[in-house]
Amino acid sequence: MTRRPLQAVLFDMDGTLVDTERLWWEAVERVAAGLGRTLGDDDQPEVLGRPVEHTADWLGSLTGAAADGIAADLHREFADRVGHGVVPRPGALALLDALARNGVPTALVTASPRAVADTVLAALGADRFAVSVTADDTERTKPEPDPYLAACRALGVDPGGCVAVEDTLTGVASAEAAGCAVLAVPSLAPIEAAPGRTVLDSLEEATPGLLRSLLPCDLRVMSWNLWLGGSMVEDHRAKQVKAVLEAGADVVGLQETAGTAAQELAEALGWHHHRAGENLGIISRHPVVARFGDPDVGFYGAAGVRLRISPGCEVDLWTAHLDYTPYGPYESAFDGLPAAELIAHEEVRLAQMRDTLRRIEESAEDGVPVVLVGDFNCPSHLDWPTVAWPVTRAAEEAGFGDSYREAHPDPVRDPGRTWSPIHALHEDGSGRPEPQDRIDFVLHRGLAVLDSRTLVVGTPSPWPDVAANDWPSDHAAVVTAFAVPRMP
Repeated sequence: MTRRPLQAVLFDMDGTLVDTERLWWEAVERVAAGLGRTLGDDDQPEVLGRPVEHTADWLGSLTGAAADGIAADLHREFADRVGHGVVPRPGALALLDALARNGVPTALVTASPRAVADTVLAALGADRFAVSVTADDTERTKPEPDPYLAACRALGVDPGGCVAVEDTLTGVASAEAAGCAVLAVPSLAPIEAAPGRTVLDSLEEATPGLLRSLLPCDLRVMSWNLWLGGSMVEDHRAKQVKAVLEAGADVVGLQETAGTAAQELAEALGWHHHRAGENLGIISRHPVVARFGDPDVGFYGAAGVRLRISPGCEVDLWTAHLDYTPYGPYESAFDGLPAAELIAHEEVRLAQMRDTLRRIEESAEDGVPVVLVGDFNCPSHLDWPTVAWPVTRAAEEAGFGDSYREAHPDPVRDPGRTWSPIHALHEDGSGRPEPQDRIDFVLHRGLAVLDSRTLVVGTPSPWPDVAANDWPSDHAAVVTAFAVPRMP
């Protein structure tokens, strides 16, 4: 796990850096009163963080007055109030100066028009900001992501490496839709904390270090069937350690551990581990703070742990191994069974998957992301257009995304096969080609996929001449990098 570097901080203006949100509310109240409308708290979502045109259209729909005239009145009332003096919010200038000392670029991202933004920039010091984006600069403004995306493009930064500082739910929605971490400092309406969103009472509490801590962690997860613990290959334990290090993995869900592999690999790496039965295990750079599932699970089944990635950042990781027979790709390629029969023969694996999903739900906590890895011994419905394989569909219906297919949507161009790097021909000696397929998965719920790939070290010799292979498995591994949001 690595914390992303802070590439830039993107500031909202009204109510965040300067005390204009109240001025805007007062301006709208004044115009609304002239139209015979008294505003209350329920009207705030249509006013706070909104561009003039939105609020003018809204007031026009309520009163029957022309929106153009309302907009002109709103501009005049607000400009009059801003013209009497811009008051920085507590801590705003100190935070901007601290970011400048730390070499972190900043941008102003506002739903106000350019004329108002330039007035505020002159008061704050325009040189404090590398970029400014106003309602005049994008086709759509907040709550759409366009303003924040435009600021990131102008700065040449990745939204995932930026923190947006906002005071309204409208602005928060815009920043989150753009992919930024969010620091919310509410001005008038309350804002709740959420994954990837931190709430403070004042910018006086914010520092560059705190802003860095709000960025997501990058977590690299690996799923790997060790093939009878790796015993079919010489010096397999050392080769397993090398493969985990080459993958850059932070956590590995293991299948076919032969009982001791998880503990031995963890000890060799100096990592934490969890063993479940004689077949399943998890090894992790990060501490295990809870263990889930039956510790004496049989050869097939699932087991899980909760990992503490960093303070305020936890992830549940489950590893599963489902029954291998009957094997759908064989029944399709060798027996020619139609889709309905292939699906019907998935009953055992489907029951195992449903049991796994039930156990995951029993242990899940709100806001804690879940990763489910494993050897499912069946293809994905995302890869076979003619067969709606029910096991992977059940996971999808439970809210799990397929990380490899998210990173590589085209199964023809990127098949992602994991079975089998050593079996080009079927083991029965018939000379028939072995069906190659993707049966190992890294599924997730509540995370963002950064990248995903299959991994095989070296060029393995085909079965049965496998003893000297550098790759000590008959499966390819799957390695996915995730962005893990900071928990509230």
